[in-house]
Amino acid sequence: MFTNNYDPVAIQILYFDIRWYSLAYIIGILVGWFLSKKIFITDTEIKEKFDDYLTFLILAVIIGGRLGYVLFYNLDYYSNNLIDILKIWQGGMSFHGGLIGVIITSIWFARRNNKNPFSYLDIVSIVSPIGIFFGRIANFINSELYGTETSLPWGVKFIRIDDIYRHPSQLYEAIFEGLILFLILIYYRNKGHMKIPGLISGLFLIFYSSFRFILEFFRVPDEQLGYLFFNLTMGQIISIIFLMVGSYLIFIKYEIKKKS
Repeated sequence: MFTNNYDPVAIQILYFDIRWYSLAYIIGILVGWFLSKKIFITDTEIKEKFDDYLTFLILAVIIGGRLGYVLFYNLDYYSNNLIDILKIWQGGMSFHGGLIGVIITSIWFARRNNKNPFSYLDIVSIVSPIGIFFGRIANFINSELYGTETSLPWGVKFIRIDDIYRHPSQLYEAIFEGLILFLILIYYRNKGHMKIPGLISGLFLIFYSSFRFILEFFRVPDEQLGYLFFNLTMGQIISIIFLMVGSYLIFIKYEIKKKS
């Protein structure tokens, strides 16, 4: 068993703190941008516009992630403390909210440039697991989104939380939603699935949602919400919705593939 007592601040310059979570965002974006430009983008027009697209995408992730957390996870509090919505540095981001922001922004940007939105979304889907991986590692360092109690030999005691050994659920998610999901999407990309825009996006939604749903069983639910319908967490409920969306998308795209 292990002990987690990491400092959430990675670098301190005078009175300015650079936190691991911020570095995770930066590294994930930079690595995703590099791989997209060098490997995954084959359309010349999209490659030329990708830097502009990325700028809007970053804003979409931040704004969508924050609003998603407010609406899905803590609406009662923020409806009475509106100014706190802007205090992102205090924590509180929703992956699914950021995902919705990415989808809306991609549709808008693609139509603005007379492109299929899935031509952008498929690229984002392939590199997103990289950002998810670094983000979950940062969650582990920050002792947040921690797991339920366990007696397994790899249990972790989060000193900043309590003296209980817990599942390192953040690392589970980093492995499955990050590393394994990335390898799965690379496999399907190499099998030619990017030739039909939307297939990779659908696969991302299906596998991410499946992994997230299962791994939430090892994670402590948000304190202000607890367990909801059928003893599921909010993350699991939202994952079911996105799983259905991904399944429908795959069904539609495979029908197109059969006819082509």
